[in-house]
Amino acid sequence: MADQKIRIRLKAYDHRLIDRSASEIVETAKRTGAQVRGPIPLPTKIERYTILTSPHVDKDARDQYETRTHKRVLDIVDPNDKTVDALMKLELAAGVDVQIKLT
Repeated sequence: MADQKIRIRLKAYDHRLIDRSASEIVETAKRTGAQVRGPIPLPTKIERYTILTSPHVDKDARDQYETRTHKRVLDIVDPNDKTVDALMKLELAAGVDVQIKLT
């Protein structure tokens, strides 16, 4: 796997969960002898929603909610076969979305 790079993108609503998952990936990759760049924090996407709580015309009664999506990027440079096998066997938390791209 010469001159290849694995890019891992992590997304989660809980920042502690995503940081724990990123550290597990970094430890696993370093244990197999690969070079790791990251985790690089990307901007947090904040979605805000405003909902009318009044059942009638009262526009003053509103609730506001928001969801925050935290993102991290890790690059694994020059991975070997042991690195790929170890990453495939890695069990991450259920609330973390993982996207893996091989370039």
